[in-house]
Amino acid sequence: MTNGYSPKTLKRIQLAMTDVLYEFDRVCAELNLRYVVYGGSAIGAIRHQGFIPWDDDVDICMLREDYDKFFAHAPKILDEKYVLIDSRTDSNYPKTFGVLGFKESEFIPGLAAKRDYSMPLGIDLFPLDPIPNSPQDFAKQNKATWFWGRLLYLQGTPNAILSVPQPAKLAINAALHAIHWSIRLAHVKPAKLIEKWEKAARRFEHSSSTLFGDFSTRDPQRWSATLDELFPARRVPFGDIEVMVPRDYDAILSRGYGDYMTIPPEGQRENHEASSIIFGPYAPKLVE
Repeated sequence: MTNGYSPKTLKRIQLAMTDVLYEFDRVCAELNLRYVVYGGSAIGAIRHQGFIPWDDDVDICMLREDYDKFFAHAPKILDEKYVLIDSRTDSNYPKTFGVLGFKESEFIPGLAAKRDYSMPLGIDLFPLDPIPNSPQDFAKQNKATWFWGRLLYLQGTPNAILSVPQPAKLAINAALHAIHWSIRLAHVKPAKLIEKWEKAARRFEHSSSTLFGDFSTRDPQRWSATLDELFPARRVPFGDIEVMVPRDYDAILSRGYGDYMTIPPEGQRENHEASSIIFGPYAPKLVE
């Protein structure tokens, strides 16, 4: 087993995501949109020329401008076997970022096993928003996105991983359940909370800042990048295809991960350990 998967299952997950990534890259080229692989996917591209061997997802980041254009125009030119979703296409969609995946497929991470929304097998698309030059402005922006992000999480589930002792844990759990059911009884859709989150994330989109971050993370500054670090992006091998990585990927990955070229010990090799995987009729099959 490889972090909860048989080697064959993990290989097919990676094959399927490579297929989606190839289509995404094709559409971005046709629409003249910029993107780069992000996080562990960028490490995989640089260190392994493909997936990190135990990885089971693909992360993409795009400037908000390109992200919005992709969602506006890509559906017209995507192959019919793919589905593109975010809160604009589905008011019950529970994430602040989008997904491009296969129709009639399912990929539910272990941590989301008790949530009532089914995600397709595909790649995650993260919009990048400006981080203001003022530390005070950033603190307000980050606090607002954190607040709306936590409400979005609690809209979906009252359960959280808490590393606090009893009886504080009981009190916190009771409060989380109260918030969850208050949101549900008020019939607040995820899309409404995401609208609030996005307003906070985009607060400085007309500023002069050249630093951009992913506000879906706990620490946007740690995962930030300047325009000069991101673009012009470089094209590199990724398995049997090619993808775009940041121009100065070393600065970005070193800031986020430290020594990203050293393979971690087995006990620190993590993935999503999906609780449910349905490949469906469109995901490619392994060649026996």
